Amino acid sequence: MFDTLSDRLSATFKNLRGKGRLSEADIDATAREIRIALLEADVALPVVRSFIKAVKERALGAEVSKALNPAQQVLKIVNEELITILGGETRRLRFAKQPPTVIMLAGLQGAGKTTLAGKLGKWLKDQGHSPLLVAADLQRPNAVNQLSVVAERAGVAVYAPEPGNGVGDPVKVAKDSIDYAKSKVHDIVIVDTAGRLGIDQEMMQQAADIRDAISPDEILFVVDAMIGQDAVNTAEAFRDGVGFDGVVLSKLDGDARGGAALSIRQVTGKPIMFASNGEKLDDFDAFHPDRMASRILDMGDLLTLIEQAEKTFSQEEAAKMASKLASKKGQDFTLDDFLAQMEQVRKMGSISKLLGMLPGMGQIKDQINNLDERDVDRTAAIIKSMTPAERQDPTIINGSRRARIARGSGVEVSAVKNLVERFFEARKMMSRMAQGGMPGMPGMPGMPGMGGGPGRSKKKQKQAKGKQRSGNPMKRKQQEQEAAARRAAAAEGASPFGLPQQGAKDFELPEEFKKFMG
Repeated sequence: MFDTLSDRLSATFKNLRGKGRLSEADIDATAREIRIALLEADVALPVVRSFIKAVKERALGAEVSKALNPAQQVLKIVNEELITILGGETRRLRFAKQPPTVIMLAGLQGAGKTTLAGKLGKWLKDQGHSPLLVAADLQRPNAVNQLSVVAERAGVAVYAPEPGNGVGDPVKVAKDSIDYAKSKVHDIVIVDTAGRLGIDQEMMQQAADIRDAISPDEILFVVDAMIGQDAVNTAEAFRDGVGFDGVVLSKLDGDARGGAALSIRQVTGKPIMFASNGEKLDDFDAFHPDRMASRILDMGDLLTLIEQAEKTFSQEEAAKMASKLASKKGQDFTLDDFLAQMEQVRKMGSISKLLGMLPGMGQIKDQINNLDERDVDRTAAIIKSMTPAERQDPTIINGSRRARIARGSGVEVSAVKNLVERFFEARKMMSRMAQGGMPGMPGMPGMPGMGGGPGRSKKKQKQAKGKQRSGNPMKRKQQEQEAAARRAAAAEGASPFGLPQQGAKDFELPEEFKKFMG
């Protein structure tokens, strides 16, 4: 969603790197580039003005002029101001003291409310709640059936007493759903209301009537993040006509400019509470302003990545794999374990999205976007075509075995060979990491592959032993004479610094010290 904005901002900060001090002209030029980037991203003009004003005031102050790295300080300021316009802190759902908690969804037609109701229901179910989806959109054709299908996929209950398609009273359905939820012991009710094609007074009144009938604890306004400035205008009209407590951004995985997401919090004064960034029911989470700002500035989103990993990987399984890798050269880690780990990562979602959460990945964005997700399936097919013995010990895979595995998995023989080689390399690297060593980091004694420890190569030790002899006979003779002179000087008591050392009998104290020596 924010790729264009992220690219422009990254290029702007790149121009600042390497400057020991930033002049007022540098800061003005940076502010101008940021302003253009925000306007191109379709951010509302009043939001851009207030943002640039805040950044310039802080950038011209002491926190940048006295900073050791001014470019990093400006980046920090922009990050903090982005967090501010996105809402500052994460806004959590308010739950009713006496269940059920009633959540009402509203927004324009086509914003994705019905699908989002299923996503929110599944998200709450995963947190231990028992949600009920209510089909109060009786206007749009097939809306009731769609909600029923989404509820079934999400594994949550649905209340749909009316067929819809223009038949039934949505206010009565919404009101009756509260008593139904109490009788079936549902602690959360999610009411899906009819969408509006625009600022429709009749539909706005219907939403107000539903609000008055059910007294919701939270009214969430669903906004299509791809529709630009019109989203802000509609949100303002709905805020004034019906009112809402928070915003849900849908379709954040789109390729539009995304300025609505940056504008809507500042313009309406209401927090962004949730974000939907994909078509799957799991592509939904609470909105974290700090993490979104970090993504926009290509600083990654490691917290979300860790949370997703914690949902997928059990600590017991992780400890088991770690012990296998910590064994001698990781020999206990087999292709079966490799396949299990790969399938666990696949459960976390798209590989491209996971890589996009790492810092600095914006620089190789094209390569990430061009990743073929089917490579994981091909790898799994190759491993599953092996016998149990081959998975336990891939070293027994010879030419004839490779040909058989290739036929069984529908790939070339070279693909089988490459997989086995990659497995050995990956196992070796992961084993080093599990044992506390990371190759390429000098000065860590006692760790494999690091300077000063057992992993230091013989070649380097040999080179460090002393100067090599010259191939020139005259120069070599001179070197030998100098070496002989140094040995002679050492034998006569030369100092370790190569300076002549006086004998004790020749040493004389200065006159001013002699009076203290008796």
